[in-house]
Amino acid sequence: MAVKLRLTRMGKKKRPFYRIVAVDSRTQRDGRFLENLGFYNPMTEPPEVRVDAERALHWLQQGAIPTDTVRSIFKREGIMFRFHLLKSGLSEEKMQEELKKWEVLQLEKQKRLEAKRAQEEREKQQMAESAAEETAEETASAEEAAERTDAEAEGE
Repeated sequence: MAVKLRLTRMGKKKRPFYRIVAVDSRTQRDGRFLENLGFYNPMTEPPEVRVDAERALHWLQQGAIPTDTVRSIFKREGIMFRFHLLKSGLSEEKMQEELKKWEVLQLEKQKRLEAKRAQEEREKQQMAESAAEETAEETASAEEAAERTDAEAEGE
């Protein structure tokens, strides 16, 4: 029996969330599963993910094959990195050291993303302010032109 780690869809129409499950590869998407490993909610900002890492590692060690989406979720959560370290046969101390390095890198990456989003937000705000100023200037010049034409019409 080939086991896959994949998503099963839950939730209402147009409001999906997914369970991460271990299933026999021959079953349908929302069919019977062997074990529930966690969930993934893409509707929140940022997407909410909760995974039982120990059980996921257990299934990976047993030969379960994750789908592309589940693999990317596991990469973000560090589960695939732990699995790689387990496969390479490192000692427990070395694994903990490598995991700490990975966590530091992830925090730095998160800070860079937040700084980039803040910069983009500031740029959008500046563009909106400059667009508002331009429209105010255009409105003022149009009003002045209308006043001049009214004054010329009265002077004739």
